[in-house]
Parts: sequence; C-alpha cells; structure tokens
Amino acid sequence: MAAKALSFDVGDYVVYPKHGVGRVIELQKSEIAGMALELYVLRFEKERMTLRVPTNKAESVGMRKLSSDKQMGEALQTLKGKPRVKRTMWSRRAQEYEAKINSGDLVSIAEVVRDLFRAEDQPEQSYSERQIFEAAASRLARELAAMEQVDEPTALTKLLDILRASAVLYNKAPA
Repeated sequence: MAAKALSFDVGDYVVYPKHGVGRVIELQKSEIAGMALELYVLRFEKERMTLRVPTNKAESVGMRKLSSDKQMGEALQTLKGKPRVKRTMWSRRAQEYEAKINSGDLVSIAEVVRDLFRAEDQPEQSYSERQIFEAAASRLARELAAMEQVDEPTALTKLLDILRASAVLYNKAPA
C-alpha cells in the first residue's frame, strides 16, 4: 500500500495536535542545512504563532484536515455522556488529560471536557483542573468554530450548553 502524502492548500484550516486549529497561510520552499524543503506555513491566531512544517513530515506529526461532521457528532455525543471520574492521583490524571488533548483526537478531547466540567451547583475545581478544562474546551471549540464558520465564543457556548444539559441529568441523584 503506497502512502499518499497529505496535501493542504493555502487557506485550509488544519489541526496540529499540540496546538489545535490553524490555517495554512503559505507554501514555502526553503533550504535548510543544504537540503531543499517544502514547508507548510501555519498560523495559529489565538496563540499569535506561526509554525513551519515540512510537507513530508505533516502526516508523521499528526497534522490533519478538520474533522468530518461524523467525527464532530461523535465528540458532541461524548459530551452528553456520564462523566467518568477516576480515583487515581491528580498528577497521573492530569498527565492522561494532557496526552488526550495533545493527541488531536476530537473524541478524546471531548472526554476530557466532559470529565472536568463542573456545573454551577457542583464543588469548585482546583486551579490546575480548571486550566486543563479550559485548554480542552478551547481546543474543541476552535475546531467546532472552524467547521461551522462561527467565532470561538459562539462554539464554546454551544459546548457549555450541551454540558449543562447533561449535568442536570447526571447530578439529580446523590452519588
């Protein structure tokens, strides 16, 4: 089976696992260490960051096009599920959550958002829990926003509405 290299065009939205949704702003040819390289120049507006990725490395670093509607549907369905709270040490859970966020997998990110969401009537989160929740929610919202062509706050509101609705279902009976 021949591996077909991913190809992105200028203007395409792409997902880079460690940084989230960016946009291809340029295809660049550069010579680095005596080697001619073709590079995707990605712009991440939220972080005000520009990243150059060799076209031949795009697939191996996990760069991908925006998720399909089906994948986004699965992620939104995951948000409606019952939160899973593991009883392991926070430091270990935090590492697992970070790994899921950086995987770039939409359903994994949605699991982190679902598991760390706290409704208004629930106990307060620690600072580090809130940081990880906000990072995951932002990553998910940016991809949803790019797919639905809305701004990030609008997408985030949609996600929070889904979470609040399911929190009402799962928080009725005392655990």
